[in-house]
Amino acid sequence: MPLFARRYDTSTPVAFEIAQGRLLRCEPLREADAAATLPWLTPGWVDLQVNGYGGVEFSSPDLTVEKVRAVVTQMRAQGAVRFLPTVTTQAAEVILAALRTIATACDTDSFIARHAVGIHLEGPYISAADGPRGAHRREFCRPPDWSEFEQFQQASGNRIRLVTLSPEYAESIEFIRRAKQAGVVVSIGHTQATGDQIQAAVDAGAALSTHLGNGSHGVLRRHPNYLWDQLAADRLAASFIADGHHLPPEVVQTFVRAKGIERCILVSDLSGMAGLPPGHYQTDLCELDLLADGRLVLAGQDQLLAGASQPLSVGIENVMRFAAVDFQSAIAMASLHPARLLGLACPTFTPGEPADYLLVRRGEAATGARIQIEAILDG
Repeated sequence: MPLFARRYDTSTPVAFEIAQGRLLRCEPLREADAAATLPWLTPGWVDLQVNGYGGVEFSSPDLTVEKVRAVVTQMRAQGAVRFLPTVTTQAAEVILAALRTIATACDTDSFIARHAVGIHLEGPYISAADGPRGAHRREFCRPPDWSEFEQFQQASGNRIRLVTLSPEYAESIEFIRRAKQAGVVVSIGHTQATGDQIQAAVDAGAALSTHLGNGSHGVLRRHPNYLWDQLAADRLAASFIADGHHLPPEVVQTFVRAKGIERCILVSDLSGMAGLPPGHYQTDLCELDLLADGRLVLAGQDQLLAGASQPLSVGIENVMRFAAVDFQSAIAMASLHPARLLGLACPTFTPGEPADYLLVRRGEAATGARIQIEAILDG
């Protein structure tokens, strides 16, 4: 039975059919009088940074296959039909245990494997300095170690597709070269690197800045500083958290203008406490307060953030409002651009391709209405 929608990229009303997980046809509607009432057909979101959800942290020695599946189910319901479970800075044994559990989950459950398309290792090779390290525990921040990373990769079943590190260490540049040769995308983040160190990292193959503008000092030298250096590097794409808390609207607007839409990627950076009611929480990472306005902060204060609690759809809405980005471009920042970075195929609405689509409704920006997911069409 055909379904009807408007393509997000062309606004064309279409009739399409899906069978056995693949697109059978996608054809323009001859009668488009009711086009304005149709939902939008978009690719599913691709979220590069999900730390957990609903009380489940991926970076936990208590992680189980069942808990991984619970997070995957929630991410799919929020439109992130493909995402990277993110394992953060911890002791080596905790990281190894988390990676093995995620690998087992993918090996034994096809539903998990379909949606958790790789792993993001955010740390432990990041700056130990206050500010740049963010909420990561100082005692576990350390220089890159390729031998240790090979153990991590083996434990993951070769699923680590993205690693965030700081170029400030003497070992960083050779590590980046090796990672690129191994097919792992390297991102600069949680850093206090100099301009020369950032340039060397880019020359060695670093391709992304992780949640640019966050995981940095509260007060920076006017210039030079590591934010300008990354913004100016045309070979670096940039991910950012447009949840309305991590970056002011003017900063989002500036970042989009500086990097250009094609180099911008939206991430949620969801914490394991996302989806829970406001309150005080103890995690394997640190003590957190989830405030009534949705901010997730280090316990006892209300300024230093520790992950996010808003789904990726909020970032899509906000980047349109904050940076005057059109709907097509905002969707691309949450789907095409991260997929391209990872070398994943992304829907083009061509018959025969796997179905990884969403049907969504858009509210009027003036009313503050959110994007609503009407259907998930992922086979």
